[in-house]
Amino acid sequence: MKVLVTGSEGYLGALVAPELMRAGHGVLGLDTGYYKFGWLYRGADRSPQTLDKDLRRVTIEDLAGVDAIVHMAELSNDPLGELAPEVTYKVNHEGSVRLATLAKHAGVSRFVYMSSCSVYGVAAGPNVTETAVLNPQTPYARCKARVERDVASLAGEDFSPTFLRNATAYGASPRMRFDIVLNNLCGVAWTAGEIAMTSDGTPWRPLVHGLDIAKAIRCVLAAPREFIHNEVFNVGSSTQNYQIKEIADAVASVFTGCRLSFGANGGDTRSYRVDFDKINDALPGFSCDWDAPLGVRQLHDVFARIQLAGETFTGRGHIRIKQLQYLIDTGQVDDDLFWTY
Repeated sequence: MKVLVTGSEGYLGALVAPELMRAGHGVLGLDTGYYKFGWLYRGADRSPQTLDKDLRRVTIEDLAGVDAIVHMAELSNDPLGELAPEVTYKVNHEGSVRLATLAKHAGVSRFVYMSSCSVYGVAAGPNVTETAVLNPQTPYARCKARVERDVASLAGEDFSPTFLRNATAYGASPRMRFDIVLNNLCGVAWTAGEIAMTSDGTPWRPLVHGLDIAKAIRCVLAAPREFIHNEVFNVGSSTQNYQIKEIADAVASVFTGCRLSFGANGGDTRSYRVDFDKINDALPGFSCDWDAPLGVRQLHDVFARIQLAGETFTGRGHIRIKQLQYLIDTGQVDDDLFWTY
């Protein structure tokens, strides 16, 4: 199968593209290159040929011969959505629906969309399933919900979208992100000798390792059409719903001797536990290989191997909003985040 992976040079793309290549797929990448600065360590031995192109400027000719699209090329994380909500909607909502529409017209039979459990927001009930009412709290999450709605309406006999509502990702990647919870706690523990939480530790978050997200994508592409056609899957494991303080405890068990500090919850009201029974029961071959303690140990080993420095951890290379702000401030991208050269 020829697979176009958008966002192939991102945190997850750097894991997903090599995984699909190992599975025997022909992979073509697409990435606008905002985060080329952010290599943390040497990654896979193989990387795909990549179109250096903005999602919003993809043409139907770019999709010639493509059998499936794995779409991850959106502006990532909630702080960025709050900083530039109008651009977030243009890229994440309008750009993604435009790509899916082009894909259908180009004869691409499968479209795997990277959604997020953040669409549940402040969820009622102990464990939310795929049928729960969505309650997104941020522009980022609202875009995810809108893309699901609009792309689902394109489903037909020759076009099968699948929506993967990923739990909060964690784990090592050559294109590392330190602006997500477990990775951030590990980075602070290594560089500052502190486990610093931005909340009081009580909110719930479901977590999933990046390699388990890659596994879910691989399983969707391999599954018979009737298993995945216009389906929504929460991606993760029901054993990996953690309170933030539990994640901190997992970090403390590996990064020993660190000080523990709490913060106020502030404006982030998200707290949700997610039911992952559907993907584990209905998607052939899927189960999570990782959990938070194993991911913490992986990160500790990577930090020790590369001797992670404080300036690397806090620098723009691995924090999405810092890098994009830098590109804006230096005039390398315009107000709509198009490259100026």
